Amino acid sequence: MKPISQTKSPRRQRPLHISAEVVTFAIASLIVAILVGLVLFIWATQSNEDPILAVNRNGDVHAERGYYYVPFSVTNVGGGTAEAVEVVAELRRNGEIEEEGQQQIDFLSSQEEQEGVFIFEHDPGQGELTLRASGYRLP
Repeated sequence: MKPISQTKSPRRQRPLHISAEVVTFAIASLIVAILVGLVLFIWATQSNEDPILAVNRNGDVHAERGYYYVPFSVTNVGGGTAEAVEVVAELRRNGEIEEEGQQQIDFLSSQEEQEGVFIFEHDPGQGELTLRASGYRLP
């Protein structure tokens, strides 16, 4: 017979217990790691190009209550961000500016588009209408 001190009792394995704190820490760490990864990805792939602005007419000119409404869009097709984008519309007849308007778009990031409307007293169909971006500020 063996002495009692030398006998090995079978070990009982306790079930693995993960506390709520460990689960919360793991989820929070994963979220932080994803955010850091996204920031690094954006930083690494960000272009150093200047903003390039394209202004286009959207739709037809429509008249209402004696005014002519000209819808337009401005798109930043470049890589950088532009602030305080100035858009100018000029209506010319016989080579002279008959009417002009200006609008300012506060902010255009890369590939972003904003829409607006110019309002004229004279019919743009009776002259030459030019829409263009006249300037912007770098952030």
